[in-house]
Amino acid sequence: MPNQPFRQNLVTDRTKTIHYAIRDVVVAAKRLEASGKRITYLNIGDPIVYDFTTPSFLIDAFCAAAKEGHNGYSASDGIPAFREAVVDKEQRINHVSINASDVIATAGISEGIQMIMAALVHPGSQVLMPGPTYPPYLAFVRFFEGTPVTYHCVEESGWQPDIDDIRNKISDKTVALLLINPNNPTGSVYSEKVVKSIIDLAGEYGLPLISDEVYDRLVFDQAPKSTAALAKDVPVIGFNGLSKVYLVPGWRIGYMYFHHPNNQLNDLKEHILKQARIRICTNAPAQYAAAVALRESDTYLQDVITRLRQRRDIVYKRLNEINGISTSKPEGAFYIFPSIDLQGRWKTDEAFVMELLTETGVLVVHGSGFDPNYGAKHFRLVFLAPPSTLNSALDEIQIFVEKRS
Repeated sequence: MPNQPFRQNLVTDRTKTIHYAIRDVVVAAKRLEASGKRITYLNIGDPIVYDFTTPSFLIDAFCAAAKEGHNGYSASDGIPAFREAVVDKEQRINHVSINASDVIATAGISEGIQMIMAALVHPGSQVLMPGPTYPPYLAFVRFFEGTPVTYHCVEESGWQPDIDDIRNKISDKTVALLLINPNNPTGSVYSEKVVKSIIDLAGEYGLPLISDEVYDRLVFDQAPKSTAALAKDVPVIGFNGLSKVYLVPGWRIGYMYFHHPNNQLNDLKEHILKQARIRICTNAPAQYAAAVALRESDTYLQDVITRLRQRRDIVYKRLNEINGISTSKPEGAFYIFPSIDLQGRWKTDEAFVMELLTETGVLVVHGSGFDPNYGAKHFRLVFLAPPSTLNSALDEIQIFVEKRS
C-alpha cells in the first residue's frame, strides 16, 4: 500500500482555546535568556523560586512516608489520614464543618478546577467569576464549551465584587458562581458583608458556589471569612491546598470539599469521584506528609507573613510613585495588580509587558491574561522576591515608564 499524505488538522478546536498567560510569557523570557539577557522573574507565584524554604517538618514527613513504604497507589479520593486532617483544619481554621467523605484529594487546585468544570459545564453553560480572575477558570470553562462570564470587581474599593453586577449577569445558562478569596491576581480580601451578599444571590437563584481559598492564611490584617462557614444551607464546593501556605507548590497536593447540609451536591460529587478514579490518584507520599502538615505547628507562618508584608509595602509604595501607574494595596496572597495609563505609548497591556521584558529583563504578566475586560490596562507583579530584587526591578520599571512620559 503506498504511503498516504500525513493527515492534517489533527488538533481539536478546544485545545486551541487554551491560554495561560502566567506561563505563556515565559516562552519569550526564555528566548531572551538564551541569548544572554538576565531575566528577573516576577510572574509566577512560587515561593520556592525566591528565598522561602519548605518547613523541615514537612520534608521529614515526606521522606518518612516514602521510607515507610507509602509509594503505591492511594485511594482515588485520597488517603483517610489526609481527608480527616482536612476536616480538622477546615473546622479549626475556617470554622467549616464537613465530613471526610466530602473531601477529595486533587493534584493541586488546578486539577480540581478541571474536574468541577468537566462535571458542571455543558456546551453553552455560563460560569460567573470575578473579573479579573485566575486564568485556569477561564480556560477550563472554554475547554468544555462553556462561556466564562466575569463580574465587575471595583478597583477603587480594593477590588471588592460588585453585587449588582453579579445579579445582572445571572441567567438561565448560569451553572455556578465563583469566588476567589483572597484573590489572585489582585490580592484583595473580600469583606464578610460581600461574601454574605454573594451567598444570598446563590441561594436566591439556586446556584452552587465555588470558593477558592488557597491563600486563606496568607493575609496581612483581617482574615477572610470562609464562604462555607457563612453559607448555612447554600451548597459550596471549596478549593484549597498546600502549595502556597505550606510552601510546597511542586508537590501538587490540593483538595476540594463539598459543604451541602441538605446533600444537594451528592450527584455532582459522584461524577467528580468518577473522574478521580479514572486518573487513579494523587501523589501518595505527599498526601501522608500533608496530613502531618495540616495538624502540625504553624509557627513558621508568622515569619512568612512578616516578610511578605514588608515586600508588599515596598511594591505598593514604589509603584504608586511612578507616573502613569497606580495600584490599590493587596490585603492577602503575594500579588499586586497595578493599572497602567497606556496613553498611546503602548497599544495594549500585553505590548507593555513584552516591551518591558525585552528592554529591562523584568517579567510580569499582562492583566488581560486574567480577563480581557476587567484585567485590561493592568499587569500582575509577584512580590515574593527579596527586597533588593524587588527594588532593582522597580527601578527598571520606573525608568522604562517615565522615559516614555
